[in-house]
Amino acid sequence: MAILKINIPDMGDFKDVEIIEVLVRGGQTIKKNDSLITLESDKSSVEVPSTHAGKIEKINLKIGDKVNKGDLILTLNSEEQKEIKENIKNKVEIEKPILKKEVIIPLISTSKNGVKLASPKVRKFARELGANVVQIPGSQRAGRVSEDDVKNFIKFQVSANDEKNEEKKFQEEYSHEEFGQIEIKDIPRVKKLSGPHLVRSWTEIPHVTQHDEIDITEMENFRSSLYDYYTGEKIKVTPLAFIAKALVAALKEFPNFNASIDSTSNKIIYKKYIHIGFAVDTPHGLMVPKIRDVDQMSIKEIGENLKKISDLCRELKIDKKDFFGGSMTISSLGGIGGTHFTPIINPPEVAILGVGKSFDRLVKIKDKVISRNILPISLSYDHRIIDGAEGAKFCVYLGKCLGKDFAFKLAV
Repeated sequence: MAILKINIPDMGDFKDVEIIEVLVRGGQTIKKNDSLITLESDKSSVEVPSTHAGKIEKINLKIGDKVNKGDLILTLNSEEQKEIKENIKNKVEIEKPILKKEVIIPLISTSKNGVKLASPKVRKFARELGANVVQIPGSQRAGRVSEDDVKNFIKFQVSANDEKNEEKKFQEEYSHEEFGQIEIKDIPRVKKLSGPHLVRSWTEIPHVTQHDEIDITEMENFRSSLYDYYTGEKIKVTPLAFIAKALVAALKEFPNFNASIDSTSNKIIYKKYIHIGFAVDTPHGLMVPKIRDVDQMSIKEIGENLKKISDLCRELKIDKKDFFGGSMTISSLGGIGGTHFTPIINPPEVAILGVGKSFDRLVKIKDKVISRNILPISLSYDHRIIDGAEGAKFCVYLGKCLGKDFAFKLAV
C-alpha cells in the first residue's frame, strides 16, 4: 500500500477554523465519503469527507486545533494511490493537477463554495440515524442541510430497502399441491385489512405480556343478584361490562396505560378521555370498535352499548371512525374458552387486556376449603413506556376493583 496525505481543502472564507470533532481513529479502515473531522466557525460547521478508501496510519490533528487550507489531517494507506504510482511506472501520462486533486480532498456539496453546510445539531442527528451528512442533499439556502432533509433521506433509504426486501420474498421449495388435495380461497376482507396493522404492531412495539388470576366471586354473586325493582325481572349484565368499569378506574390510577407514543417528536401523548375498544368476533373476522366516554356510563349502560356496537359490527353497519381513537382494548375469550393467551396491542394504544373464561377453584381460607370463582387475565403492554413493575401494579389494582372491596362500588 502507498501512503496518501489528506489535507484541509480550500473552504473559501473559512480561516483559523476550530476542530470540534474527530470522527475517525488511528488504524480504522474508512470508505470513500466517510467524514473525517468536523470544523466550526462563527457562521456554521462543516464535515471534511474522504474521497479515498484505505486504512488510517496516523491522525495529525485533535479537537481544539485551529486549521487552514493545506494543513495535514491524516495519512492514509491507500490502494488507489498505489495504482497511480504503478501507472506512472508504466509511463501512463498523468497530469500533475489530477494528482493534486486526489491528494487534496474536496468537500462534496451543492453550496457555492463547495462546502456542505449543517449545524452541529443536525450533524449529530444524522450520525445517530447512521447517515453521512455529506451524502444528504440540502434544501436550505446555499445547500444547507436541515433536520427535515435528514429525515427525508432516511425515509428514502428505508423505502429502498423495503423494496429490495419485497423482491426477496421467501419461496416455498415445494408447492402444497405436491402433498395432496388443496382448496384455495380469498382472505376475508376484514382480515386482509387488519393484517398489515397486526404486522406493524408486532414488529414495531416491544410487547411484554403479564398473566394474573383475579378472584371475582363477590362480583359474580352481585351480578347474578341484579333484578328490576319494579318488575322483579332479573337484569342480565355481561361480565365484560364490570371488567370495563374496573378498567376505567385502573386507567385513571395509571395514566401511562391511557397514552400513545408520538415517534416523530419522541413524546408521550396522555389522553384525558376514556374510550375503550372491544374485540368483537364476527362472521367477517375480528373487529375492534370503541365505546366512547365509558367513564361516564353505568355498568348497565356499558352492557347496552356493548350489545349495540357488536350488532353493528356483525351487520357491517359500523362507522369506520369507531375503530379509531381508543384508550385501551379488551379482548375477551370468556364466551369461547381458554385461560391465558398473548393479545397483540392495537396501535397507537400502548396496552391491551386479554380476558379468559372464569373457572372455579378450591381455596383454603381460615382453615376452611371453599370454592372461589377465578378470572384469568393477560395484560400486554408497550415496554417503551410501561415497565414490569407498573404492569404488575396495574394487574393488582384491577384485581381489587373486581374483588370483594370494590365490586359494589363499580355498580354505581
